[in-house]
Amino acid sequence: MIDHVSVGVRDLAAATRFYEALLATLGFRKLEERPATVAFGKAYSEFWINQRPDMAPLPAGQGTHIALRARDRSLVDAFHAAALAHGGTSDGAPGLRPQHGDGYYAAFVRDPDGNRIEAVTFEKND
Repeated sequence: MIDHVSVGVRDLAAATRFYEALLATLGFRKLEERPATVAFGKAYSEFWINQRPDMAPLPAGQGTHIALRARDRSLVDAFHAAALAHGGTSDGAPGLRPQHGDGYYAAFVRDPDGNRIEAVTFEKND
């Protein structure tokens, strides 16, 4: 249903480095680069970052929330670790979230601008 999403960032070069590392854990790579925007995806440009130099840092509880599907638990864990290693902060360590349904395993991070990005997988109950 959704073709692509974009988030605003203050420092495009720094955000590009952050998102290259973060999104690589889910199989995304940088596909397009323009003067004020960079796009990532698997086969086409699905996730865009757009330079907004005058944007104020987003306080906790505000900003964009985007959830990206991971193939399995190990990729959710890798996503969280990559965010922390590249300037992001944890907004929810990897783990089961039973309040969202059986098998909902996710991690939540904030990018350096405060956007909330989630990686989620759905584990099967045997």
